[in-house]
Amino acid sequence: QVQLVESGGGSVQAGGSLRLSCAASGYARSRYCMGWFRQAPGKEREGVAAIYTAGGITYYADSVKGRFTSSQDNAKNTVYLQMNSLKPEDTAMYYCAAGQLYDRTCYLSTSMYNYWGQGTQVTVSS
Repeated sequence: QVQLVESGGGSVQAGGSLRLSCAASGYARSRYCMGWFRQAPGKEREGVAAIYTAGGITYYADSVKGRFTSSQDNAKNTVYLQMNSLKPEDTAMYYCAAGQLYDRTCYLSTSMYNYWGQGTQVTVSS
């Protein structure tokens, strides 16, 4: 059974940083996409970053490019999302998700991901 467990959320002031972690277990595939998504109240869930576990290729939404960095520790089956220069509009519940590569790309679309963590709250105050 696939399990994804996020941690690292919290409250910070604008300009601050947080690092989210997502520990994965039970995933049979050795090569897959790990995505990071967020959902603010009243808004749709949106993809912000992804990493392909074979090789570490990363993908970012324009809204976070240059501020967020996704990385992985294969020995720990854990992926990370380093979030710098946080803005109030980054406030949301953040989820990690596991899915497959399509067209050699990790798409930032919820429909491409099969397994989801429970989420961790990030709140950025101005």
